[in-house]
Amino acid sequence: MDNSRMGKHISQQFSDELEEIKNHLLTMGGLVEQQLEKASIALIEGDTKLANEVFKEGGQVNALEKMIDEESAQCLARRQPAAGDLRLIVTVIKAVNDIERVGDQAERLARFATQLAEHPRPKNNYHEVYQLAQHVQSMFHDSLDAFARVDEKLARKVINEDVNVDHEYEAIMRQHITYMMEDPRSINSSLDVLWAIRALERVGDHACNLCEYLVYLVKGEDIRHSEIPQL
Repeated sequence: MDNSRMGKHISQQFSDELEEIKNHLLTMGGLVEQQLEKASIALIEGDTKLANEVFKEGGQVNALEKMIDEESAQCLARRQPAAGDLRLIVTVIKAVNDIERVGDQAERLARFATQLAEHPRPKNNYHEVYQLAQHVQSMFHDSLDAFARVDEKLARKVINEDVNVDHEYEAIMRQHITYMMEDPRSINSSLDVLWAIRALERVGDHACNLCEYLVYLVKGEDIRHSEIPQL
């Protein structure tokens, strides 16, 4: 399935409806991407003003989520789509949920940024957390880009990046557990960092989910949980 396939329908109105739903989804994704970037900067720089902007934008994200859900439900009811068109709407319904959850994680990140702003900053200014934040922001951006261009190859690349994010997350977690053991005065700030990196790790998971939905859209193949666990 490609972009040209999406535009070929007996009803031009139906085609326009599908395109509008997709555009609204990408608009929502762009807004959440902005939230995530602001929250990451707020965390690293201790910028509480920027953190508050993230909270304010949450209402816009929620409004877009409701609108897309309503548009998708109406399209299903009126058009009763089949094959690729049905997969597109199902994919949108799944994707909008994950995008909204990335927005939730951005708000969590902003909350921990506000809390960390009250503590002394480390000499490296949370450099390792910044690197993780940059990594998951890139994954989320690429997942939206893959969705916009219906790029299965890029989607699979994002999915493969998740293992690297997990390694970064685990390394930072071990580092801050060591800090807490060596200096009990660091416990409060280190706990905030641990919760913050957990939020970032979850963003990477949601980016992978979006890409798995895209593979389903293109191939009709559900690749979730496709790996056989090692016993």
